Formats: sequence, C-alpha cells, structure tokens
Amino acid sequence: MSIVKEDLLSISPDELAPAATEAKAETIGVTKASMGGAKCFVSAMLAGAFIGFGAMYFCTFLGDTTMAFGAQRLIGGLCFCLGLCLVLCCGAELFTGNVLMACAKASGKISFGGMFRNWGIVWVGNLAGSLLAMAIVYLSNLQGMNGGEVGNAFVSVAAGKVALEPVTLFFKAVLCNILVCLAVWIGFSSKTTADKVLGILLPISAFVACGFEHCVANMFFLPMGLVLNGVGFGAAGAVTLGGVAYNLVLATAGNIVGGLLVGLAYWFVYHKKQGK
Repeated sequence: MSIVKEDLLSISPDELAPAATEAKAETIGVTKASMGGAKCFVSAMLAGAFIGFGAMYFCTFLGDTTMAFGAQRLIGGLCFCLGLCLVLCCGAELFTGNVLMACAKASGKISFGGMFRNWGIVWVGNLAGSLLAMAIVYLSNLQGMNGGEVGNAFVSVAAGKVALEPVTLFFKAVLCNILVCLAVWIGFSSKTTADKVLGILLPISAFVACGFEHCVANMFFLPMGLVLNGVGFGAAGAVTLGGVAYNLVLATAGNIVGGLLVGLAYWFVYHKKQGK
C-alpha cells in the first residue's frame, strides 16, 4: 500500500513549517469560535486554574528569601511554566492565547461576533477558574510555608503589580503576550508533548523573569494577594480591590495588543489565499 505525502507529514517528527502553522492557527480559531458556550466556559475555568497552579509554584519558590535575584527570577520563571504546559498539553481555553483567533478573522473564516463571544466567555471563565484555584490553595494554608514567607511573597508580588504606572503596566502586558503567543505558536507547530514543553520553557520563563503582566496569571496573583493582605500578610493596605481592577483592565488591553502583533504579523507573512 502506498503512503501519500500527507501521511508522511503526519508521522514526521519535524515541526510544522511556518505556513502550515499559520494555517493550523486559522483552523483552531474556527473551532474555538464555534465551541458551545458551556463547554467553552468550563474549559476556560480549567485554564484559569492551570495558570493559577503555575503562579502558586512560582510564589512558593519566592518564599525562599535567601536566593540571589537572578537565580530566583530564572528558576521562578521555569516554575511558572507549569501553567502553560498544562494548558497546551492537557487542553484548555486561555484568553491570552485565544487572541491568535485574529488569524482566522483576518482570513474571513470567523466573524467579529464569534471572536469576541469566545474572548468574553473565556476571560470570565479564566477568572472563575483562577478564583476557584485560589480558594483551594488558600484553604490548604500554602501561605504558611517557611514561617509565612510564602504568604508574604504572594502579597509582595501583588503589591508590585497594582503599583505600576499605567503606561508601564500596559507595555509590560504587550511584551508579555508577545512571548506567550510565541510560546502558543510553538505549541501549534509541535507534534509531540516533549516538543510543546521544551518550546514553552524559554518564552514563558522570560516573561516571568522580566516581570511582565499576564492578565490570567494576575487573576490568581492579585486576589490571593488581596485576601492574604487582609488577614495580616505584608504591609497593611498594600493591595486594594481598586488596584486589582486597575491592573486587570490594563493588563487585558495590553495582552490583546501583544497577541494581535504576533498573530497578524504571521498571518500577513504566511497566509495562503485559497483559489476559487
């Protein structure tokens, strides 16, 4: 029996070529736009919880206050990669990655309504999943580890995020989702779990080490910091509800811009128009 070219490509260990990756991004965008609301919401809750687990791992590591700055940022960034590894390998709807649906919209395969509907459901679902994960982590008393230093780390991270100037916060969010969407793009091109995990490590650990702003991660970091600050961790009043809302609004806007820069650039370069 002869094997056609498509069969050989499907079993090849090599990653997809850039044009094939862009075509796959469009196909994925169409699938996401047509997903049922309930399934989309629950899948988004999973992604919110997964990113929260990465944030939990990151702050647990930051609870060691004796480590040098560079080593702490590098290893903490690698710890945070847990979140996107779970999203890409286990399957879940992540708002920041779904900005890449713009490829399918640019090709006319989905409507603005379908794209914005997905973004809205996924954003709210990510928030719900993050809050659920936060509640479970809080009740586990993870914050009490290392004499309460883990709890102080959560508050310190959150306090730093709500204190950012608007322009700084916005562009930190743009840079963040450039790196996140590049990691997701690597995931699209990958054919094995090992490819996805290895491809994620550098861009995701880079955005974390550099202190960039990811709205879904902040859905875990900021409420956790707010609650822990309210029960006595960190300086009184370091994290406020208004500060949480301020950060999430600007981080979301910046993440959208960063994701559009990646998706539309690759669409422009590699999109192949179909013949009539």
